[in-house]
Amino acid sequence: MNQNKIAVNVSRVESLSPTIKAFEFVAPQGTLATFSAGSHVTVHMDAAGIRRAYSLTSDPQQPDRYRIAVLLDENSKGGSAYMHTQVAEGDTLHLSPAENFFPLVHDHNSKHILIAGGIGITPFLPYLHELEREGLAFELHYCFRDGANAAFVEELRERVGERLFIYDNARDQRLDVATLLEQQSAQSHVYVCGPQPLIDAVIEQGNRILGEERTHFENFGEVASDGDAFEVHFQRSGFSLEIGEDMSILQAIEADKRINIECLCRNGVCGTCETTILEGEADHRDNYLDDDEQNAQETMMICVSRAKGTRLVLDL
Repeated sequence: MNQNKIAVNVSRVESLSPTIKAFEFVAPQGTLATFSAGSHVTVHMDAAGIRRAYSLTSDPQQPDRYRIAVLLDENSKGGSAYMHTQVAEGDTLHLSPAENFFPLVHDHNSKHILIAGGIGITPFLPYLHELEREGLAFELHYCFRDGANAAFVEELRERVGERLFIYDNARDQRLDVATLLEQQSAQSHVYVCGPQPLIDAVIEQGNRILGEERTHFENFGEVASDGDAFEVHFQRSGFSLEIGEDMSILQAIEADKRINIECLCRNGVCGTCETTILEGEADHRDNYLDDDEQNAQETMMICVSRAKGTRLVLDL
């Protein structure tokens, strides 16, 4: 992760729904850097010792201010809870410079199909600026559990009009990914951001119907998580799991289903799955902890990192 930090002032905090808040940042002096659609910044919550990555939602070409939107996650380890309860207008925070692992393909001969689930709508807001500026053909398909807790719906209706398609699960409105993509030209590009089951469905159907080169999702870089098998004991939960040679700790936990884990990137970048090590040493494979933090062997990213030995004890 880029360890440089930019000081910003919190110029506005707005509740978008009962569970989502928008935060606007300005530079104390001058302007912030332009960025490309799909970029994220890492917010450093220094008082809590927490860092979290959030997609930028503002216009990439108007760097007088940055905006993000944060969902208050019921399983939060502190990041979203801190933003919702501790950050106020007038505060000073630090950001890492914008990085982009989910860029728009500037293909003027193709239609661009955007599929968002819940808070996964956020990276697509800057997409709209670039798509509209360049006159590219697109559709936005926005799925959420309950319209009462969804953000940006009215704004999108006014802005996107007939190119916006809403799926409110509370009203039994469901997106059929296969049918949607089968109706598109073979030259279309499809992009997805949202819960992992939605991402998996779009990747599967997108690869089948349009091909891998036209199926896009936030990819923080390939981080191998294979190696020798080892045991992990979860101290607070009171049980152990064997981690196979070709699986991550996170994958083993998700398959077991007894522990709920928050993880956004699944590639060792965002920091949401950071977990305290109680015994053993981690084979660190993330791009989130710096060298000193990795050498301290106090925490690890369970989505990619493994054990140096045959056993780890984690605070889960």
